[in-house]
Amino acid sequence: MELASSSGRRWLVYALGGGMGHLNRAVALSRAAVRDSGQGKFMLPPEIVLLTNSPFAETLPISDELGEGCRVLKLSSTLSRDKTAAEVTKLIQNERFDTLVVDTFPRGLGGELATILPELDCRKILVHRDLNPKYCAQYKLQEFVQHYDRLLVPGEAAPLDDLTHAVRTDPWLIRDQHELLNATDARQMLRVESDALPVVAVIGCGRTNEIEQMRSLAIKLTTEFASIANIRFATLGQRADDKTCQNSQSDSITLRFWPFFQAIRGVSIIVGGGGYNSVHEARAAKTKLIGLSWPRLYDRQQRRLHESERAVDFQQAFQQVAAAIKSHSKASLNPPLRFRNGVHQAIKIINAAEA
Repeated sequence: MELASSSGRRWLVYALGGGMGHLNRAVALSRAAVRDSGQGKFMLPPEIVLLTNSPFAETLPISDELGEGCRVLKLSSTLSRDKTAAEVTKLIQNERFDTLVVDTFPRGLGGELATILPELDCRKILVHRDLNPKYCAQYKLQEFVQHYDRLLVPGEAAPLDDLTHAVRTDPWLIRDQHELLNATDARQMLRVESDALPVVAVIGCGRTNEIEQMRSLAIKLTTEFASIANIRFATLGQRADDKTCQNSQSDSITLRFWPFFQAIRGVSIIVGGGGYNSVHEARAAKTKLIGLSWPRLYDRQQRRLHESERAVDFQQAFQQVAAAIKSHSKASLNPPLRFRNGVHQAIKIINAAEA
């Protein structure tokens, strides 16, 4: 598989992992690399191959987000670890690129980078996030990450963020501040007609059982609070305008669109998991977050959520939503935003790194 290029800058962005965090960060970084180049900060945009095995990748308009010159290579999420490692090894051996960006797992998801990485003659960038200390010790990651030219730490503390080649940035977001819809347009996307009532967005993302549990919570909230709040169940899909449904008065309105962040200014309260995207998007927009920490092998969501954001179970989440609805005031909607998107810092650091 060859990349035709006139820019001389080819990136392989390695975003393997089951959740949306890896994929969202990769898309955010890639679209920023293209847009920053177009604004004259760099001569020409890089040509990017984004490698993902996210089960959500098949239904999301990723190519529309990235634009021309970028390609999405999708590995099946059902492949075994060994088969995934074999596919990645074959890709890296056959592909030509100047920069490798690896999200979260220094040795690769299947350990396949352990032998390949030291031999690669290119810029090697690790997106370094929180990892279980036992995992770091078991694979001697402090030694192995010396093979990377830079460690980018996107807005959260990480085990090796004190190394000399580690650089901290603000959280990586898939939209800049000026790209967020205003409150009126956001509420239109959320199918909300009135601005008098608070909007509660219940986010369905993750494993199938977690999505269904969040759907059930949205239905319960609709049954209880439909007269005093607009409840929306937001999950992944192609477009908001062709996949909106409401089956009965007791069902919440289901909206399928991505990225959710674009419509966040129309939301008063978010109920979701403690994943990277949900937490940092809510904080950037200063939107009330009620988060449940889903169990993950590597992502320690309970550490990410602040005490004021955390719900220990669905009953407590329901109670916290009820309290937030009752204390909501229209004056508190859409506070002034002052967030910085760390992807732009990351692009500068990547381009300054030397292989």
